Amino acid sequence: MSGIPPDYRTSAFDYDLPPELVARYPSARRDESRLLRVDRASGQVTDHVFRDIVELIAPGDALVVNETRVFPARLLGTRESGGEAEVFLLRPAAGIEGAGEWAPVPNGAVAATGEAPAPDGALWEALVRPGSKLKPGRSVRIADELRVDVLGSRPDGTRLVRLATSLPVAEAIERYGRLPLPPYLEREAEAEDYERYQTVFARERGSVAAPTAGLHFTPAVLAALEQRGVRLVRLVLHVGVGTFRPVETEDPAAHVMHAEWYDVPAAAAAALNEVRAAGGAIWAVGTTVARTLETVADEARRIHAGTGWTDIFIRPGYRFRAVDRLITNFHLPRSTLLMLVAALAGYELTMRAYDEAVRRRYRFYSYGDAMVIT
Repeated sequence: MSGIPPDYRTSAFDYDLPPELVARYPSARRDESRLLRVDRASGQVTDHVFRDIVELIAPGDALVVNETRVFPARLLGTRESGGEAEVFLLRPAAGIEGAGEWAPVPNGAVAATGEAPAPDGALWEALVRPGSKLKPGRSVRIADELRVDVLGSRPDGTRLVRLATSLPVAEAIERYGRLPLPPYLEREAEAEDYERYQTVFARERGSVAAPTAGLHFTPAVLAALEQRGVRLVRLVLHVGVGTFRPVETEDPAAHVMHAEWYDVPAAAAAALNEVRAAGGAIWAVGTTVARTLETVADEARRIHAGTGWTDIFIRPGYRFRAVDRLITNFHLPRSTLLMLVAALAGYELTMRAYDEAVRRRYRFYSYGDAMVIT
């Protein structure tokens, strides 16, 4: 570990958070959450309300949002023995129908092009519980119209499953699935969550977690930004369950990053290059947008259209090519998301801002308050 700069070690991204500061429910109104501004030039950390974001983004800048939509990935049912079981759908998979190793959609690869996951397909990569009881060859009955068959397994505990249903697969998932809330909320999804755990611009189904920085935006805020002359640009990155996994190695470079599927349309790339050429700044709404843009940007800071899988891991020492400003939530300790924030704002300023957020009683995590790095 002696060769790793102290500020880059995983333990350096730990912090103490009083449990009561974890936001277990959303604020009464999306744009009334608090907003902590972290200014890199001055080093100042100031308090705002989220709707103040309209005044912070200059005319001619671009605001980039992620249009992914969370789907009801949790399927609850019973095993053949009658015991309770859960199948957590992660993403569509193309694989070998049999026991043992199987080939999911590309994982761990960064590609300029790639096929979109097929949400209507019957084969899925999934997590199952209890894992010891759901080996290949076992089944889980979800409803009269839906059964999940376990076909294969991998050493990491994931399963290849097939959804056996008399309905179209997408319809079966929507009808019988449950919304997957983050584990730190420590509660089941309630009626309000089905609306509030989606962004107002969510369009394309495929995520198992919301791009939470986007949860603060309202149609009124978006309209005010466009009236101000801010360009609204849309892309997609489907958020995977790996977003919740902490970095367990002291050297972050040893961490195996999860891969997520993205799509940057040609119109989005062209708009961002026009903004950059005119001297405008690019604002990423969330770490999902930041990772996507940095995947498709080249050394000359030009952004390219593309579709594929990215496992880019942004941490201190990284030089940003696309993103100038970042709107984000407060992230878990020792997480890749916190490391990304520190890569943009600087380690010391980021950790000081988190200390200030705790001291000022900001609300943390998915349903919590926001931070903007300017």
